[in-house]
Amino acid sequence: MSSSSQQVSVERTIKAPADVIFDILCTPARHPDFDGSGTVRAARGNNEKLALGSSFSINMKMGVPYIMRNKVVEFEKDSLIAWAHYGKHRWRYELEPTEDGTLVRETFDWSTALWPKGIELLGYPDKHPAAMEATLERLANLVEE
Repeated sequence: MSSSSQQVSVERTIKAPADVIFDILCTPARHPDFDGSGTVRAARGNNEKLALGSSFSINMKMGVPYIMRNKVVEFEKDSLIAWAHYGKHRWRYELEPTEDGTLVRETFDWSTALWPKGIELLGYPDKHPAAMEATLERLANLVEE
């Protein structure tokens, strides 16, 4: 795990090509398959592949069910995707090919948030890394043979 002023990241080498991993990240219907937080339930509506500017909604549950609407705000095919919702903080995935597969870095970035201090007061920077590690574990289980 690493952190900077308003970001926290985890990374893992996954034994699969970047394009295979990226395809899953760009498919909202697959998000419940790799979510390590246990809050993502199902994609809603259109299930097209994500691209820069795409909007998508996810059924979530943290105590009570709710809908999270997201927009892709960073995108480089097979290497970077990030989305943000109404709070403007971002979930980012960076993929870098290596000799052993692909280094995948997941980052929770609240530097762009509408109220970054609120995110810190709620403890999310400390809570998220364990779920992020579980996410990368689940993602690896989906693509590694």
